Amino acid sequence: MKNNKDLRGWLSKFELDHPLVIAGPCSAETEEQVLKIAHELKNTDATVLRAGIWKPRTRPGNFEGVGALGLKWLQRAKKETGMLVATEVANKDHVKLALEHDIDILWIGARTTVSPFIVQEIADALAGTDKIVLVKNPVNPDLALWLGAIERLYTADIKKLGVIHRGFSTYEKTRYRNNPEWQIPIELQNRFPDLPLICDPSHIAGRRDIIFDICQTALDLNFDGLMVETHYDPDNAWSDAKQQITPTSLIQMMEDLKIRKTTDTEVDYRNALNTMRTQIDVVDHQLIEMLGKRMKISDKIGALKKEKNVAILQTRRWNEILGKMILEGEENNLSEEFVLKIFKAIHQESINHQKNIINS
Repeated sequence: MKNNKDLRGWLSKFELDHPLVIAGPCSAETEEQVLKIAHELKNTDATVLRAGIWKPRTRPGNFEGVGALGLKWLQRAKKETGMLVATEVANKDHVKLALEHDIDILWIGARTTVSPFIVQEIADALAGTDKIVLVKNPVNPDLALWLGAIERLYTADIKKLGVIHRGFSTYEKTRYRNNPEWQIPIELQNRFPDLPLICDPSHIAGRRDIIFDICQTALDLNFDGLMVETHYDPDNAWSDAKQQITPTSLIQMMEDLKIRKTTDTEVDYRNALNTMRTQIDVVDHQLIEMLGKRMKISDKIGALKKEKNVAILQTRRWNEILGKMILEGEENNLSEEFVLKIFKAIHQESINHQKNIINS
């Protein structure tokens, strides 16, 4: 994907002095509910009203959205409040109906992004329109799949593109509903800095008490906006009740969030920053050297195991290493989650080295 389109143009036209805020209920439930939330959001920092019309569910029997009827409710909310309106589309038929009801922003959900066939159908259905189209990351941490979906829309000449980071599924138990894996949206941002990046803290969190922290992290990482699920009675919402906040809470959150400067031009600041970055470069170089030395020892272990016909994986030894490193990590102010990720990666590389030795 070449950066020869003004992908950021649609965002700058809002002329906001704060990040873009997209807010509204997880699901449109009734016309009264949609209108009530829209009017409460009208006097907040929210520029766009979001509401799910079609809700993909893992298993049948749960509330799957009100369907096309809800598009008329969004139309009325748009007319009464002047807000732009947004909803998720999961196939070409959804696109057709959304276009017929003049929905301003369409987003492609995580479950849809995983299917190149469906994304291509949606891209074909959107070709020639001037709608804003946002692509959520796929369910699993696969940057190539995310980029592929964006490229299909880009190739269909969709000029107003953006992405939404909503976190990734994981089998491991963490404090999040969907693990943020911040390095993935950061890599996407590095490759395509002109592509607006929006954070969906609601789906990352899965519970409202940590939404603020996720929003602040996103802003610290120069995200362009936030998509926050908002409901006047979140505890009784028909879907995702635990992760929705009230419009009042949204107002307070936007007041409390700190928007960082991109940089600072003071000489003392730049000199101090350059010094510390140099120190990091030195430590990073040392880390790579140490890891290289560790793998050379793994190669020797692999050779010994090959000679004695011993299995590569030694579970007891591995658990001992993990337990010890977690404790040492705590002493060095490193989270257990971080230490586990680092040493699981090291362990996998060590296994790969030993496999190569044994199979040679």
